[in-house]
Amino acid sequence: MSTTTQQAAGPGTRAENPEVYKPRRKGVISGSLLTTFTWIAALVFFAPIAWMVMTSFKQENVAASSPPSFFFEPTLDQYKAVLGSDAAPYFLNSLIATGVSTLLVILLAIPASYALSIRPVKKTNDVLFFFISTKMLPIVAVIMPIYVISGQLRALDSIWTLVILYTAMNLPIAVWMMRSFFQEVPGEVLEAASVDGAGLIKTLRSVLIPMVTPGIAATALICVIFSWNEFFFALNLTAAKAATVPVFLISQMTSEGLFLAQLSAASVLASLPVVLAGWLAQKQLVRGLSMGAVK
Repeated sequence: MSTTTQQAAGPGTRAENPEVYKPRRKGVISGSLLTTFTWIAALVFFAPIAWMVMTSFKQENVAASSPPSFFFEPTLDQYKAVLGSDAAPYFLNSLIATGVSTLLVILLAIPASYALSIRPVKKTNDVLFFFISTKMLPIVAVIMPIYVISGQLRALDSIWTLVILYTAMNLPIAVWMMRSFFQEVPGEVLEAASVDGAGLIKTLRSVLIPMVTPGIAATALICVIFSWNEFFFALNLTAAKAATVPVFLISQMTSEGLFLAQLSAASVLASLPVVLAGWLAQKQLVRGLSMGAVK
């Protein structure tokens, strides 16, 4: 009778091996705990952004209340005040500096990355180290010579000075990123293009660039974020004509006091272009950042 029961139960079942199901149960529990922890961490990091957005819809007296008020009547007065001020030139300067510098970075990084990946030049590692070593020097250590040189060239308070500096600031990162993307291009594709008689420019334009478009998009978005948020150069090298959005945000803190609700509204408006750019390019960004991660 017992033999029949064991045969009916079969090997590896709960009746014979009850501990077989324990690892699966542990895996489900650990997965649930990891998911819960991830959501908690995401909410903690998102909480300041949510608080800033909520504060931007408050009146100043409500925003400055202690303890803070979670229930209030929303208003658009702060956004009207920001849009009614002289914010347009700051946004225009940021758009010009960010857009032009990002375009220059991409145009310069593509041939440099090609030379350092597919057709390596002599002492490639030394060249790569030279590129990345420029990021090791703190910006505060070079602001004085840059300020003096810009003053002698009469380039202070000029948007094109920021364009040059943003290009130099983002180019090393762009070269390193795009080099890894070019290295993922199969060598057979390049050999086929060479057999078909394609030259260097045609191969780069018709074969390589379409294949690494996600990587180019990811690199461009990183450059846009860094340029749009850059504050130190813009604060020290501009005054009235070429000031950018970060400088505009600082101008909201006046001698009359800190207008928290209006500053929050200005911060939300300043964040929208980068958020929209990231949202529109999210598919290309994910593909670009994952290139080279899986062999």
